[in-house]
Amino acid sequence: MQQETAERIAEWLSGQDAAVVFTGAGMSTESGIPDFRSPGGIWTKYRTVYFDEFLQSAEARYEYWRQKAEGHRDFADSQPNLGHQILATWEAKGLIRGVVTQNIDGLHQLAGSQNVLELHGTARQIMCLDCQARFDSEPLVQEFLQHDRVPECPACQQGRLKHATISFGQSLSPEILNKSIDWCRSSKLLLAMGSSLVVTPAAELPRLVKQNAGRLVIINRDETPLDSLADEVISSSLGEALGQIDACLGN
Repeated sequence: MQQETAERIAEWLSGQDAAVVFTGAGMSTESGIPDFRSPGGIWTKYRTVYFDEFLQSAEARYEYWRQKAEGHRDFADSQPNLGHQILATWEAKGLIRGVVTQNIDGLHQLAGSQNVLELHGTARQIMCLDCQARFDSEPLVQEFLQHDRVPECPACQQGRLKHATISFGQSLSPEILNKSIDWCRSSKLLLAMGSSLVVTPAAELPRLVKQNAGRLVIINRDETPLDSLADEVISSSLGEALGQIDACLGN
């Protein structure tokens, strides 16, 4: 990224109401978490277990848990990277309102971010779809691996346990989605990073900022369908780009 670009974005961050940050899988890959959609990713190796199937079939629930258990260590042992840490610092300084993320790894919170809207939920918790109780995912994943069967709900002993993530065919949380929309409609700057910006409705959020006369900065390894709308498009590692912008903030 050219120095003048970093300085311009730093000026935008400093000279207005708090910005919003939108993050996708690219934010997590810099912490060593594979992109599920990439070649060799879990979504390319196994059949999709749709939400309706999960609800109706014990065999589908087992397959779901098998896939989730395989990918569990990828995120459970991961740590926030430089990009996560910089965003947490910016929030603490009031430069950004918070983070809207497509990621389910919880690394923004581990880095210290307080205002995080997880569009696709979190893999760090297990939820009972029947009694609504929530549990830390680690012990239940280990129980599945040890006994090779889907765990029972520790609270009601009969409910269907599922990671607190959004599965294919499952609706996003209206509360989280609506709050994300409100943030973007009222923001004058959105930094979208590490996302292909093709998965809707999340990919529509940057459009809301532009529709309300805000600025859009896209930081992503590959081109996105919204590049033509952006005020700045940066193709580099997220940590490197955010580090350069942070250095220009001078505080």
